Amino acid sequence: MDNITKVFKEKKLKLTPQRIAVYKYLQSTKAHPSAETIYKSLQADYPTMSLATVYKALKTLVEVDLVQELNVGEGNFRYDANVVSHPHICCLHCHIVEDIEGITFEGINKDVQNYTDFDVYSNQVYFYGVCSTCKEEI
Repeated sequence: MDNITKVFKEKKLKLTPQRIAVYKYLQSTKAHPSAETIYKSLQADYPTMSLATVYKALKTLVEVDLVQELNVGEGNFRYDANVVSHPHICCLHCHIVEDIEGITFEGINKDVQNYTDFDVYSNQVYFYGVCSTCKEEI
């Protein structure tokens, strides 16, 4: 919680209860929820918060590098409060998204620069497969 306060103060941004709620929710889960899922989960405690407010809060949290936005190819974005570079895996059947622990791609940005004239700042790596639960159902 101190982290969000510090970042918002440094960026001279207003720290609203809605932004705090969205950030706390993302910190409490590893499920990589969509904005709609976050909205539905917070509705009981924040009945006046709109879906548009959730989207705006997420946009701000992404811009200040407190949250990362994931595009696993399903037509909407997912969000992750773990901003340390790490790969994700998505089930092609149920669309669950999980972190892959223990694999890092440190140095890949530098390696890629040998093949392009771009300055490479970041990357996102996604893997796709079928989770163990869906494997049993198929």
